[in-house]
Amino acid sequence: MDSRLIGRFVGSLFAVLVVAPFAWAGESVELFNGKDFTGWTKRGGAATYRVDHGEVVGTSAPNTVNTFLCTDKDYGDFELEYDFKIADRNFNSGVQIRSHYRPEKGKDRVYGYQVEIDPKADRAWSGGLYYEGGRLDDAATKNKGKVVWLRGAGWLDDLSDNEAARKSFKFGEWNHIRVRAQGRQIQTWINGVPAADYTDNDEKAFSPSGLIALQVHAVGKEKDPKEIRWRNIKLKTL
Repeated sequence: MDSRLIGRFVGSLFAVLVVAPFAWAGESVELFNGKDFTGWTKRGGAATYRVDHGEVVGTSAPNTVNTFLCTDKDYGDFELEYDFKIADRNFNSGVQIRSHYRPEKGKDRVYGYQVEIDPKADRAWSGGLYYEGGRLDDAATKNKGKVVWLRGAGWLDDLSDNEAARKSFKFGEWNHIRVRAQGRQIQTWINGVPAADYTDNDEKAFSPSGLIALQVHAVGKEKDPKEIRWRNIKLKTL
């Protein structure tokens, strides 16, 4: 075989081997197959998840910490869309993006950016951007052999100055969320209305990629189960 052809063949084979494990830009990724939790792992607390007619149903549990159903793969730049429904004003939830987990008190503690699900009548900040599970002192910790810098937990972009987004939330009905994460910018829409728009310029805390997770928030000693539902979870890489 001509040496030039051999070189092209080897180069093509190398490209396939290197690129194959990663998602192509513009590729649509099936996160939830509508049947089971293949590709997902539960971390954190004792809340439960089940599949009901193609929907993910998260159910709270008493006396436990926040619980997360996490993708086994990490994602960087993407557009994520999903529907959610919550029918309890005293409940709370969210969807983690570009997040990670660390060992804490014998459990996996998920931390990172969270697109909030907040049904409180006096706030309705669903679609706002929160930082889940941070440390107030920004201390470094070990995670998968890498040093990860954490910021304090709290709001990165709430909707206190976005009345249109707050009013678009529909309590007890299906709501549609769109998330665009590209580079340092994270943008969200709720039912087609622009919500959060945050650019992370913190060199230590910025996370360019990470897992996606569905949160069931802790409810303290409350024994009556509370539910949050998701459906149509779709992701497209950028």
